[in-house]
Amino acid sequence: MKLKIKDTVLVLLGKDKGREGKIERLLPKKDKVVVSGINVYKKHVKKTQENEGGIIDITKPINVSKVALKCPGCGKATRIGYIVVKDKKQRVCRKCKKVIK
Repeated sequence: MKLKIKDTVLVLLGKDKGREGKIERLLPKKDKVVVSGINVYKKHVKKTQENEGGIIDITKPINVSKVALKCPGCGKATRIGYIVVKDKKQRVCRKCKKVIK
């Protein structure tokens, strides 16, 4: 998976199309990511001894193919390329060719 935690991504498909957020969690076996504020659903929780009941917000995972990295250099949705500099592999924006940290 080419994305990393704390990368800013843009949503390309679905109900949150056009919105952006930071990656909170990666789920590489399922090919999904959890993005803050994206794909949020309501869940009704029954009252128990530990917690209070009510309606809570849950952020569900979204497929990696539905998001694109937002380049910090040019600010556009882009794909990720790689270059090798001094025996180190670095991520690069495919549009502006700047290194992504």
